Amino acid sequence: MNPNPHIAVVGATGAVGIEMIKTLENRRFPVGKLTLLASARSSGKQLTYNGRSITVETLTKDSFKGIDIALFSAGGDISREFAPAAASAGCVVVDNSSAFRMNPEVPLVVPEINPSAVKNHQGIIANPNCTTIVTLMALYPLHVAFGVSRIFASSYQAVSGTGAKAIEELERQVGEVVAGRPVTRSVYPHQIAFNVIPQVDSFLPSGYTKEEMKMENEGRKIMSHPAFRASVTCVRVPVYRAHSVAVSAEFERAITVESARAVLQQAPGLDVVDSPEKSEYPLPLVAAEKYNCQVGRLRMDCALDNGLCFWVAGDQLLKGAALNAVQIAEELIK
Repeated sequence: MNPNPHIAVVGATGAVGIEMIKTLENRRFPVGKLTLLASARSSGKQLTYNGRSITVETLTKDSFKGIDIALFSAGGDISREFAPAAASAGCVVVDNSSAFRMNPEVPLVVPEINPSAVKNHQGIIANPNCTTIVTLMALYPLHVAFGVSRIFASSYQAVSGTGAKAIEELERQVGEVVAGRPVTRSVYPHQIAFNVIPQVDSFLPSGYTKEEMKMENEGRKIMSHPAFRASVTCVRVPVYRAHSVAVSAEFERAITVESARAVLQQAPGLDVVDSPEKSEYPLPLVAAEKYNCQVGRLRMDCALDNGLCFWVAGDQLLKGAALNAVQIAEELIK
């Protein structure tokens, strides 16, 4: 791999695409050249990288000649259509959609957990689901130490996980409620302002949503733990940015709050924020725009054997998406 690679960002004008550009800049990624790609309607827009303006180009199947790494965040349909073309042009795709995550030939990578999986790519590497990443940042170090068997979890997912239009919808609805006007909606099936919606993604015949099953399916693959089980309820909350997850985890080996804390304090990419007597615990408002995830509310689970409860929060546009993708690119050029 070229030590100063030609990088493309696909979906450059979206919420995650913009964060990818900022993250490349903030982490001083050794970009040789940066190409920004998006749909025809965004073509011609100007975005800033390292103080200079770059014009967004229209994505086509011929866009990838000479590009070393393409960071994709433009949705599953775009990834399915264009990622194979990019890979066949000799480009390594880091894809943020769900399109390839469960493909056995595509590595599913969180660099703090399974960086060596990057080596096995055949042109495409998948970025996991944002809620899965945020949860595993705390769960995986505990798994290494104590052997997780199963979790019960509820997510509190920010609207930015849906995209820029959802952020606008929450802002608009808050204004409508405060002004006493009728609430309008187009993104979610219900009002999101001053409400919570226990549906993220579409429902499966089991009654779980696709998002809820990603934790188990992707968790098994990332942790190389095929027996891992996860019962999850995913909830959209009126928060702009950063997801939170309440987790009850059951382990094979004896665990204490003290031994868990010692493990978590050594975990990369994770800050322990756990002083309940001072009302200090992870907050999405505080975790927003930070690279590290935060874990707290550590306590023994009173309903499980060898069980630990914890609360984890992380910026799903960063660690849940853009940062994780850039970290994968950093692994590629190591």
